[in-house]
Amino acid sequence: MSAAVDAVELAVFQSRVHSIAEEMGAALRRTAVSPNIKERRDYSCAVFDGRGRVIAMGDHMPVHLGSMPMSVQAAIDAIAFEPGDIAVLNDPYAGGTHLPDITMVLPVFGDERGAPAFYVANRAHHADVGGAFAGSMGPAREIFQEGIRIPPVLIVRRGEVCREVLGLILLNVRTPNERRGDLEAQIGSCRVGEMRVRQLVDKYRAGKLQVLIEELLDYSERLVRSELRGMPGGMFRAEDWLDNDGVTDAACRIAVEIRINPPASSMDIDFTGSCAQVAGSVNAVRAITVSACFYMLRCLLAEGAPATAGILRPLTVTTVAGSIVDARSPAPVAGGNVETSQRIVDVLLRALSQAVPSRVPAASAGTMSNLTIGGVNPRSNEPFTYYETTAGGMGARPTLDGISGVQTHMTNSLNTPVEALEYAYPFRVRRYGYREGSGGVGRYRGGDGLVREIELLAEAQVTLLADRRRFRPYGLHGGSEGAAGRAAVIDAGSDGEVELPGKCSRRAAAGSVLRIETPGGGGWGKA
Repeated sequence: MSAAVDAVELAVFQSRVHSIAEEMGAALRRTAVSPNIKERRDYSCAVFDGRGRVIAMGDHMPVHLGSMPMSVQAAIDAIAFEPGDIAVLNDPYAGGTHLPDITMVLPVFGDERGAPAFYVANRAHHADVGGAFAGSMGPAREIFQEGIRIPPVLIVRRGEVCREVLGLILLNVRTPNERRGDLEAQIGSCRVGEMRVRQLVDKYRAGKLQVLIEELLDYSERLVRSELRGMPGGMFRAEDWLDNDGVTDAACRIAVEIRINPPASSMDIDFTGSCAQVAGSVNAVRAITVSACFYMLRCLLAEGAPATAGILRPLTVTTVAGSIVDARSPAPVAGGNVETSQRIVDVLLRALSQAVPSRVPAASAGTMSNLTIGGVNPRSNEPFTYYETTAGGMGARPTLDGISGVQTHMTNSLNTPVEALEYAYPFRVRRYGYREGSGGVGRYRGGDGLVREIELLAEAQVTLLADRRRFRPYGLHGGSEGAAGRAAVIDAGSDGEVELPGKCSRRAAAGSVLRIETPGGGGWGKA
């Protein structure tokens, strides 16, 4: 601890900057239009210092938060910010994740004649950003099929919305009114963050503020290094597979080597053994891979530990350009954010379990079971796009059973309540409950997945982007695997059901019923 900062003062500062990110999230949630943001809370907010280093994250989506610093840096590199500006971007090859995740970055100036002293940013998943599939989450073969691609550009210039930029975005999506409302909510959230950061600047003199920031970053680093010093040294390897890429049936290998060096209190993570980037949309850009590594390190720390850029200082991440964990343009990446990110975490934890078996759970569902449905709502004669991830079973823990029907690892969203779902879309929910017996057995059982049946009240395009059909969630230390996921559709006027691949898109008539069964978590220990 620096002599200029005492522990109480640092704790107060940490809580204050964290509360800024949380308040930004609350403002975004309250003012958003789409159920995906308002109900499911598929968004994230963070605060950065003037050098683009994250100093606080809201308790939001891990896959957003670990990768957001790269988007902020891309905006800083591309734009000469002035007071009142807000940048927008979603390019996965400029620090983004996938195209539906739109990021906004606002600079906060301490002195209007100087450089920004802080940045605030948010990222929200938009239920449609154009492309070949309603909901922009289908089995595409190149990124141009996935929607509008936005480089770092100003959407607000000196306090005024750039109508040309906003209009260009809205012209390329299926639901422009909903998108307008969500984008305006993101702008408002950034301004809330700016207001609170200005209050922070007013409270502390500039020199003191910089000392607190540096100490907060150093504190995060010290916490991680302390954990690494307590682990056994050595090399720990693991691998797992995605079922396929949605274009071919070939499995996609994710492999990792983790080297823990306790004397240096450092960790090297190497993904060199992973397969080359694939034809389908399960490619992950490097920002996602780094985000998964950040998440793993964050899980080693106590709940109240500050989530800052300091967490990554003891870590070296090696990826091969052009691989499934470090894709190159124009590879499609919609599923890399939601599916490959989960498998990267599964592989990281499987390797880590060899070093600290008493701390690592068995595999959770390992898929976000993404469902998108788009069509025309007969109640309003307006287009609609619905997007949702479906929860699964948590892997059993070393001392406890896994939790059933919960979002795990890289996602932290809620479900859309049945009432909100049926109010907003031409759907009827026929069934929603636990998939009993789907969790793996063991000394501790894996959590069960979910079963959800949705009846379509209008003709629609239905798209699935899911995994863990072929390679089930693994158990650890003698525990058994969780059940594989599955999906089926009962076409209108038919008594029989048609099983659906994990990655597919098809038209469905009004009256069709879609059923999704999500995987259970793996068991832990011998039964």
